[in-house]
Amino acid sequence: MELKLPELPFPLRAYGPEADWSYADGLLTVTAGPRQDRFVPPTGPVSGPASDAPRLLGAPEGDFQLIARVDVRFAAAFDAGVLYVHVGEREWAKLCMELSPELPTVCTVVTRGHSDDANSFTVDGERVWLRVSRTGSAFAFHASTDGERWTFVRTFSLGDEESAEGLLVGFMAQSPVGEGCAVAFGGIEYRAGWPADLRDGS
Repeated sequence: MELKLPELPFPLRAYGPEADWSYADGLLTVTAGPRQDRFVPPTGPVSGPASDAPRLLGAPEGDFQLIARVDVRFAAAFDAGVLYVHVGEREWAKLCMELSPELPTVCTVVTRGHSDDANSFTVDGERVWLRVSRTGSAFAFHASTDGERWTFVRTFSLGDEESAEGLLVGFMAQSPVGEGCAVAFGGIEYRAGWPADLRDGS
């Protein structure tokens, strides 16, 4: 399956379990199935396939910022809408609006063989704006409650300049312990370039 969104300069392709991705009137929607997730437990073996969840990804060029307003119909702990970055089967990252486990929370996962897991701040309601930025092999995650002032969440690298050439970025939904989770991504925006200052709220 492939989708071309007018807001993005590259097409998006579906990865992972089959899902009902759709786009209309500026809104990208999907529902994760029961117990679908993308995570490699830090206490587990690296060998074997990682768990998976529906992803819709495309290949950007150069430095960029990907922004979306994420609305999640939470039904179970760890249900989430996600902006996702992928450079390899065991090198990827998630910026999530997640029920973690009782309060909506902005959280992140960076996987380099194994996944880490870190919470940032809680959100009042089921909506937040998320932003992924990239320069070279470095990435930054930001979140915003109003789409105007951005809170710095974390910065990190994945692989090296060469591996980052195979970068994919896009959208994901998950329901690790639940029966499914509906997510809508609106206000999608793509900007060329890296933020001038990661911590000044812009």
